Amino acid sequence: MGQKVNPHGLRLGIIYNWKSRWFFSNKKTYRDTLIIDIKIRDKLMKKFSFAGITQVEIERAIKKITVIIYSVKPGMIIGKGGKGLEEVKKFIVDEMKLGKDKKELKIEIKIEPVKKPYLNSYYVAQSIAEKLVRGFPHRGVVHNTMDRVMENGGKGIKIQLGGRVGGSEISRREKYFQGTIPTSTIREDVDFAKYPALTKSGYIGVKVWICR
Repeated sequence: MGQKVNPHGLRLGIIYNWKSRWFFSNKKTYRDTLIIDIKIRDKLMKKFSFAGITQVEIERAIKKITVIIYSVKPGMIIGKGGKGLEEVKKFIVDEMKLGKDKKELKIEIKIEPVKKPYLNSYYVAQSIAEKLVRGFPHRGVVHNTMDRVMENGGKGIKIQLGGRVGGSEISRREKYFQGTIPTSTIREDVDFAKYPALTKSGYIGVKVWICR
């Protein structure tokens, strides 16, 4: 069971909360709002990837939207005198296509720092992918990363690379383990993320499980 289900989805509502927190009974409104949330999340993570964004949470209330951005380098988003926050707000307003409701709706941006980035699976997967794109040897990158995670207090880590690893002719999957990863234990805090790395020989998929 634990090998086939997303570790985050398996623990949702038990030890993890939803990334979008709101409720609409109208099916059409629900669908449209969900699509907007996904677009905002994806575009913010791409736009501010240099600041090490690991997660974007969206809370909606009547005439108020709160966007919580978790970042390894929050200062790079905030900018001088909070200029960056205004840019983020404008970006969200444009993405939502509010029109007449723009003045009525209050948008609040919160930037939360990620205190231990090497215990965050998304940041770890992204850093591995970036090094693979730059041509670093994959085994060295993976083993160095696993050591950093264990040094930062992780109980265990599993990394899987899939594709033409090391520029090989035939694609394959390679798995690396250190410590313990109890994937089926629901009360265990297992963080999971996947990230694509576009290398010269094609895409390599990076999957990371971290037991915290």
